[in-house]
Amino acid sequence: MKTITDCVHNILRHQPFLEDALSRDIINFSSLATDLLPQVEKIMRKPVKSGSIVMALRRYNPKRIKYIDNLRNLGDIVVRSGITEYTFLNSNTILTSQTNLLHSVKNEAKAYFTYSSNFQESNILVTSSLKDIVEKHFKGETCISVADNLSSMSIALPEDNSKSIGLYFYIFKLLAYEGIPVFEVISTSNYFTLFLEKEHVNKAFLLMNEIKED
Repeated sequence: MKTITDCVHNILRHQPFLEDALSRDIINFSSLATDLLPQVEKIMRKPVKSGSIVMALRRYNPKRIKYIDNLRNLGDIVVRSGITEYTFLNSNTILTSQTNLLHSVKNEAKAYFTYSSNFQESNILVTSSLKDIVEKHFKGETCISVADNLSSMSIALPEDNSKSIGLYFYIFKLLAYEGIPVFEVISTSNYFTLFLEKEHVNKAFLLMNEIKED
């Protein structure tokens, strides 16, 4: 039988922001218990006392996240606007369509183009001026979605970023706290690119610069 402690701990494990704050001892247990009470009662299907939730919180031992100290070493931030994203369903001809597209844009020195794929879908992010070319070469493919007016923000990562625990967690946490939705993410060994709707770009840019200066 599920206990109140089991219920509370399960809720916390699925809310990393709360778990992070608890690990830093910056949350008032009584206030948090009051906030969790409706959710706990719904799961338990019976009335629950706030004091029982407080006791469960006191028994919880969250993993303390080791904050990284090399965020100041984030490199230049490059912002580019006017990007369109296409998502296509994979097919037997999708690679041929991609090859033809690459051949058509290879001499477009200032154009933005990136391609990614998994076992179900293929994703293309291009300068909006290339829309006609993309649609020409992919007219035989099944288009799942198209998104216009995106902007990209590419950030140069520290040299030892692959060994940094919590780098992406910290960046995404700050974006979430500020209410900035991320439309798409692409990363390589040394660069991290966020794709955002244009109305959020300026706020995200200022936030990333604040991280570097902290």
